[in-house]
Amino acid sequence: MTITKRVTFIAKEGCDEKMKELLSAMVKPSKAEKGCLFYEIFQYENNRRKFMAVETWENEAALDGHKTSEHYAVYKASYEPYCEKKYTDELEVLG
Repeated sequence: MTITKRVTFIAKEGCDEKMKELLSAMVKPSKAEKGCLFYEIFQYENNRRKFMAVETWENEAALDGHKTSEHYAVYKASYEPYCEKKYTDELEVLG
């Protein structure tokens, strides 16, 4: 069963460019991971401090593999000083 998540980030005032850099660095290596079906980062046009990651993984094992990857560790160790708020939604694909 696939797993789809939407992760929303609100950058701290003046930190949107650094958040963009950190999040963008996740795209290419995440897409190359076994079991990654979709992985994109979006920046809101009407609020440049707001970002959204949408990701779909083949199964729980693929998501667990992502969470133990080197690029994920770098992101986890780096984003908090630039992020005001972060929340995750689990999504159900209809159809």
